[in-house]
Amino acid sequence: MELKIKKLNSNAILPEYKTSQSAGMDLYSTEDAILKSGEIKLIPTGLSLEIENGYEAQIRPRSGLALKGITVANSPGTIDSDYRGEIKIILINLSKEEFKVNMGDRVAQLILSKVEQAIIKETDELNSTQRGVGGFGSTGMK
Repeated sequence: MELKIKKLNSNAILPEYKTSQSAGMDLYSTEDAILKSGEIKLIPTGLSLEIENGYEAQIRPRSGLALKGITVANSPGTIDSDYRGEIKIILINLSKEEFKVNMGDRVAQLILSKVEQAIIKETDELNSTQRGVGGFGSTGMK
């Protein structure tokens, strides 16, 4: 699959796979930012994508940052194939310490995923299952 990427400013860094078998491409910040404890901030990447129809791009946290309490607030974030605006990362600082994002830092990862759109069919009845309407915790803890 070909992913077309447009740089929107001179600070933008093209995403890249760090190893030959990486599922996600690293995304980089184009600005310096400070995230105070508990703060949510929009971090620009300076990139716009052209994703093939039938696919989405998912924005996910980087595990190294998540271990420090820095994660993507809407994980996974979805970028639809018809969106052409700038990709921005919604970072949240869940740690007790202030966190500095530097221009050029890796802040998230992008994963391409195939999607299908369902045909919606309203009905009065659904097939029954063993679980039924059991919700949160209904299948037990172990």
